[in-house]
Order: sequence, then structure tokens, then C-alpha cells
Amino acid sequence: MEERTALETQTTTDAKPRRAWRRDRLLPTIAALGSSIGAACRSMSADRLLLLTIASVFAADQLTKFIIKSNMRIGESWPGEGLVRITHGTNTGTAFGLFPNQTLFLIFASLIAIGFLVYFYRAYALPKPILRFAIGLQLGGAFGNLFDRIAFGAVTDFIHVGWWPIFNIADSSICVGMATLAIVVILFDRAPKAQAAAGPDAKDAN
Repeated sequence: MEERTALETQTTTDAKPRRAWRRDRLLPTIAALGSSIGAACRSMSADRLLLLTIASVFAADQLTKFIIKSNMRIGESWPGEGLVRITHGTNTGTAFGLFPNQTLFLIFASLIAIGFLVYFYRAYALPKPILRFAIGLQLGGAFGNLFDRIAFGAVTDFIHVGWWPIFNIADSSICVGMATLAIVVILFDRAPKAQAAAGPDAKDAN
């Protein structure tokens, strides 16, 4: 009995430093991340390109959804047949109908994704118009679908192309923004990094 009590006391004593270590490491990390996001938000408020892109995507997305909901029944298509059609549908999942009936989870996931984009804007995209445009496309689309999920519990879709799942302008904007971001970061950021790694001798040789 005494050995068991001593073991429990030792375990509790050992757990306290671990909790303190986690707290000491976690809290500064959260504070630094919050500070970075706050600084990014302040920079974003003065970025006309970013704000115009977000506002344009959000307005186009919500306007088209309003027109569809006001003039078409759910499941109705126009024209009735063809490769490209307008079909009124609803989606409780992610883009293209993935992960259905996960509205609450997707709301939190959208907020996390928006926070990451804000952080990325501050860390990488600030001096580059093409990256700011790509982030604006993604944020505008994310806000458009997030608004639908919070206000209506589901996202309105209407662009129907062949066998592909029905989607909307917000989905398209997010995909185009992600593709643009990936292409710029992966392909076009290599040359400056390679030149920096080569040092001043390589610049002089050129």
C-alpha cells in the first residue's frame, strides 16, 4: 500500500514539470501566432488588391447563389440536357460534395484555413501581388461558403459540368487560388532561393 502511494506521488510529481513545460512552450507559441495574425490583419486592411479580390469573389458568389435560389427549385436544371448545365443543388460537405453532413466541423475547419491564409499573407505574400491575388481568391471563396454554412446550414451549388460534382463560384475561386499559390511558390520561388544560396560570386558572374 505504501509502495503504491509512493508511486502515485512520484507520478504526480513527474507530471507537474511536464505540464509546466508544455504550458511554457505552448502559451508563447499561441501568443506569437496571434501577434502575427493581428499584424497581418492590419496589413490586409490597407491592401487594396487583396480587399478588392475578396469583395469581388464574395459578391459574385452570393449574388449568383441568390439568383439561383430565387428562380430555380432544388434539383432543377437548365437546360434539361447537355454537358454544361445550371443545376440548383445544396451541399452540407466540402467543395464538390466531399464529407457531407459535417457543417459544424467544416465551420471550424474554414476558420482554421482562413487563419492560416492570414498568417501566410504576413509571412510570404506581402510584397508579391500575384500571391496576394491568390490569397484573395481563396479568402473570398472561403468567406462565401462559410457565410452559407452559418446562415443556411448548407452551401448552394449550381455549376454542373458533365459527371463532375456540382460546384459554385466560391469553390472555383478557392481552387484557382490554391493552384496559383502552389505554382508560384513551388516553381517561381526556386530561382531567387538558388541565387541566394549561390552567393554574391554567382551574381558577379552574371
